Amino acid sequence: MMTAAEREAVLKHLEDSRERLLGTFGGLSREQFHYSAAPGRWTVAENLEHLTFVEQRVLGLIQKSLSEGPVPSKRSAFEGKEKELVEDIAGRVTRFQAPEYIRPRGRWPEDQLLKEFEVTRQRTREFATSTSADLREYFYAHPVFGDLDLYQWLLLIPAHCDRHRAQAEEVMASEGFPRANAAAS
Repeated sequence: MMTAAEREAVLKHLEDSRERLLGTFGGLSREQFHYSAAPGRWTVAENLEHLTFVEQRVLGLIQKSLSEGPVPSKRSAFEGKEKELVEDIAGRVTRFQAPEYIRPRGRWPEDQLLKEFEVTRQRTREFATSTSADLREYFYAHPVFGDLDLYQWLLLIPAHCDRHRAQAEEVMASEGFPRANAAAS
């Protein structure tokens, strides 16, 4: 079972990353939402779509892995190093290209993106609040970081959210980003 401290930590990370994202993305105009700083660079909307889709997939893989049974003899590649793992993901230390199947491709209409994020985050919070499983005894391999326990996967959700919020903030800070009067569009 997740300890009270682990549950409190993951719920705080989920809420804090949500608040930071909404503070960054809320109130953007359509033009701002879809501005691309350079060819091949994701827009704010594409970052939001990607992180929402990945959160849905990660929650699904956590739930699927729980149905496959614990492996108490296994160890995480980052055992005892959750802080470093979260900092790496959120801080964009290890860079990698998203596989094609999780890249943005217009899964939701623009006006549904924030709503879809909110629904997805609520599901994640409900899972983190209610699970009685010992997430430290269940594992799933991350394509870059190796075997992680499911608690670590749960921590990656808000870290991934912060990673793509920061990426979107770079777009918003770029020289050509639409500024004044953009809210009128």
